[in-house]
Amino acid sequence: MNDGALDKGKTSPFTAATIGAGGVGGEATTTRFWWVRHAPVVHDNRIYGRKDMPCDCGDSAVFSGLARQLPRDAAWVTSNLRRTHETARAIVRAGLPGPAEIPGPDAPAITDLDEQSFGEWQGLTYDELRQSRGGAFHRFWHAPAHERAPGGESFLDVLERVARAIHRVLEVHRGRDIVAVAHGGTIRAALGLALGLEPEACLAFTMENCSITRIDHVDGPGMGHGWRVVTVNRPPR
Repeated sequence: MNDGALDKGKTSPFTAATIGAGGVGGEATTTRFWWVRHAPVVHDNRIYGRKDMPCDCGDSAVFSGLARQLPRDAAWVTSNLRRTHETARAIVRAGLPGPAEIPGPDAPAITDLDEQSFGEWQGLTYDELRQSRGGAFHRFWHAPAHERAPGGESFLDVLERVARAIHRVLEVHRGRDIVAVAHGGTIRAALGLALGLEPEACLAFTMENCSITRIDHVDGPGMGHGWRVVTVNRPPR
């Protein structure tokens, strides 16, 4: 996406018309995306974004809850960042059948599912960023959706790459359950794609660590643009 794409106030690229339509005949095929946000990161109140940080997987009850709620015969994907790998491994250790190797051949790490890069803002405390920006924050996020952090990405950039990744995964695993361990920004982008939201509206979703968000893609007659949101930010226990 180039720097001039989609200035503030312009129409979202993620409308029903651009997402695509369901089929016009035959049986419906449902693909279920089970999005899980990674476990908590110890960040000392600093912005970490796409920094490759470890996470705390010590709360066994959380992962037992995830293992009970997630599907047993699923394809798995993660982002390219270690906190999603550690979270996915902890879910498997808690008893959910899953890939032997994460990331690995049966659980590919997809860079397009990474968290938003905040470039030069990564490593700053929230107070330091607030002071440097003179209070110019989005009400739910570090910056409005159209604004690119210096050396980083805008949320619009995230929307575009996450949409690409989702359609690639859908093509490979159509008709299956998919456990996708990713990030708050990634899951907000997936909801924006499913609901055809304006980018600013996506930032209003709360996404807790280890929560489950399920979004189904349905191919079949009468299915509109093909997406159905089943649950958002469901707690793991």
